[in-house]
Amino acid sequence: MDQIQKKTISLCNVDVYCEYVLNGKPPIFLIHGFVSSIYTFNRLIPMLTEHFSVVAIDLPGFGKSEKSKTFVYSFVNYANVIAACIDYFNLKKVILVGHSMGGQVALYTAKTIPDQISKLVLLCSSGYLKRAKKALIYCSYLPFFKQYVKRYIKKQDVKKSLENVFYNHNLITDELMEEFIEPIREKDFPISLIRLLRYREGDLTSEQLKEIKVPALLIWGEEDKVVPVNVGKRLVQDLPQAKLITYEKTGHLVTEEKPEDVYNQILSYTS
Repeated sequence: MDQIQKKTISLCNVDVYCEYVLNGKPPIFLIHGFVSSIYTFNRLIPMLTEHFSVVAIDLPGFGKSEKSKTFVYSFVNYANVIAACIDYFNLKKVILVGHSMGGQVALYTAKTIPDQISKLVLLCSSGYLKRAKKALIYCSYLPFFKQYVKRYIKKQDVKKSLENVFYNHNLITDELMEEFIEPIREKDFPISLIRLLRYREGDLTSEQLKEIKVPALLIWGEEDKVVPVNVGKRLVQDLPQAKLITYEKTGHLVTEEKPEDVYNQILSYTS
């Protein structure tokens, strides 16, 4: 396996942590989901580097990227960060892979720079979510709201949260729990969540999805409790060039439960 390089770069006025392998092979770009990080793809990256140049980032506000107090956490801006990163690494005809919320970021990116994206791979992608209610957005400006978010994060049972995204609970290890806990311990993490709540647009509408001409492969766990497979069935109807593959006895975190299957599907789809 090629050596994975790691660096933090400034993109769109925010520091973004990247891991990458540039080996002259077709480029694939990995985008994690909500309250997650590059670690989502830890079992997938070593396999992907056999056939692809790989770039993965922690989205601003998550993982090892900056928890900026000025960055506007919106899907449009996340797409701009992805586009800037693609330019930074001088990638051409990129395969975009997005998990959960990262799938929605991938869709926004494909809408923003369609000529630079060759294919989409959406893993249990979020879809059709509305923007947060106005009352909740207004509350986020109140002085007590940050403390409320801090207390909410502290009360979260990481093991129970992971049990919600896994079908096979035997795969939940101490190492896995630590990797998910570590990023949310940072003192500025609540600020990222609050600003994402304020600025996150709704997901792309059916009409907007129908405008995306980039071919898309959708992969879903049939036991996904976070983004039910019905969302995938609806997305495959709205995206003009899409196919859906589902796995039995698999939850939301398909990259952990079915890494070899996901890898083989990506390889087959992009060959």
